[in-house]
Amino acid sequence: MAELYTDDGVLMAQNSPPQVGKTAVQAAYAGMAGAIKLAIAFEIDEIRVLTPEWAFLRSTSTGTIRILAAGIDIPEANQELFVFKKVDSAWKIARYSFSTTLPAQA
Repeated sequence: MAELYTDDGVLMAQNSPPQVGKTAVQAAYAGMAGAIKLAIAFEIDEIRVLTPEWAFLRSTSTGTIRILAAGIDIPEANQELFVFKKVDSAWKIARYSFSTTLPAQA
């Protein structure tokens, strides 16, 4: 996943500090891969090319997350914002942020 990011890319996950740079992004995804399994579908809500080198994508996702250690599935529903930068004629993720759209737990 980290190869999809720019060298200075930032992953901004809910309830976590930002992961800045490709090495930090790679470590974050490696940690997630060892802890969860996703069964989700994305729906693209909007794509805008702002300049020849910058664009953004707004999406939502729904499905389930399997917590591997507990062997349980929990619902997943997020809203996402991707900011892309063109690097050597390829679009790369410069920033990615997501947050849940599920109701707050009491």
